[in-house]
Amino acid sequence: RRAGGRPRAMAMIAAGAVLGSMSRILRRILPPYARRSSGGVPMKERTIVFVLGGPGAGKGTQCANIVHDYGFAHLSAGDLLRAEMKSGSPNGEMIASMIKDGQIVPSEVTVKLLMDAMDKNGGKKFLIDGFPRNEENRGSFVRVARTDCAFVLFFDVPEAVMEKRLIKRGETSGRSDDNIESIRKRFRTFVDSSMPIVEHYERQGKVRRLDGNKDVDAVYADVKAYFDALAITEA
Repeated sequence: RRAGGRPRAMAMIAAGAVLGSMSRILRRILPPYARRSSGGVPMKERTIVFVLGGPGAGKGTQCANIVHDYGFAHLSAGDLLRAEMKSGSPNGEMIASMIKDGQIVPSEVTVKLLMDAMDKNGGKKFLIDGFPRNEENRGSFVRVARTDCAFVLFFDVPEAVMEKRLIKRGETSGRSDDNIESIRKRFRTFVDSSMPIVEHYERQGKVRRLDGNKDVDAVYADVKAYFDALAITEA
């Protein structure tokens, strides 16, 4: 018998107990979507576009244009988590506690916040910005929502260009992560965790890759071509 086998086994049992407890809490706080109305619009009738790109790729600017011209609703997973924490709800308190303790918020929580936001909006067309960030996010979305994205809008921008943009933004943004050390860590996280998502959807022919290293209007001209084509297929 290998030395240390029993401590490792006990640690695995303890970890399993924690995960089981967390799942039970989540089931109480966030009931399965199969039992919900989904705002009267079945998930499979919703057009969902995942918007991905590294930090400083220009996602927010282009999302605002799409919302204005094509009637999509723009959802940010990060904004929804922050809003839920501030709400004082049991779910928000759980999220805040986990983040304070350095734990990762389960993907299922983020997914159901997104679905709540879709229900409240009541529409059928959504841009989900900066999500999924990793394979766990993607898998949870497909499992919980029982559907997948129509396509992925991916803004491809060289790191040197994104870094320059973020440093300039940091002069006025007040964001603690707009500094060179944090920026480069975020780049690594994106490459390691989010690029495999882009590659996954590329294999399915679902990625709409855009050269984000151009003038804002020129990038949007490329974006419009994809959404004009989507409007034709939905007509």
